[in-house]
Amino acid sequence: MKISTRGRYAVRVMLDLAENNTGECIKVKDIAKRQGISEKYLEQIIGLLTKAGFLTSVRGAQGGYTLTRDPSAYTVGQILRLTEGSLNPVACMDAQPNQCERCDTCETLEVWQDLANAINNVVDHVTVADLLEKQRARLGNYNYSI
Repeated sequence: MKISTRGRYAVRVMLDLAENNTGECIKVKDIAKRQGISEKYLEQIIGLLTKAGFLTSVRGAQGGYTLTRDPSAYTVGQILRLTEGSLNPVACMDAQPNQCERCDTCETLEVWQDLANAINNVVDHVTVADLLEKQRARLGNYNYSI
């Protein structure tokens, strides 16, 4: 499984908004410049995040975007599922219950289930706040209040 640029950029956007939160809206052009992402592509990603309720959009000269909740309320898994769809390693696991005609006799299904569980265990237990904390610690700018 590979995470697309859209998924990776969406996580970066959420982290950028958390890191640069001053209580005022953040403009797309500022995020694009800091992250090295084209504004046009970034607008598509932000549109998806806004439609899902992850971001609030404010129009006008002082407009821009803000997170709708605290950074600790967003997991990497939520962001990736929004941008990537299913994180399952094989398509037959997307439907519940499994609709594959071979699922009762499939010798590899347990491997795919274990892999899916491992992936979900990681991405569902890392929040944007966790990433912000790691970033601040790495940069020597640790702040206990997020």
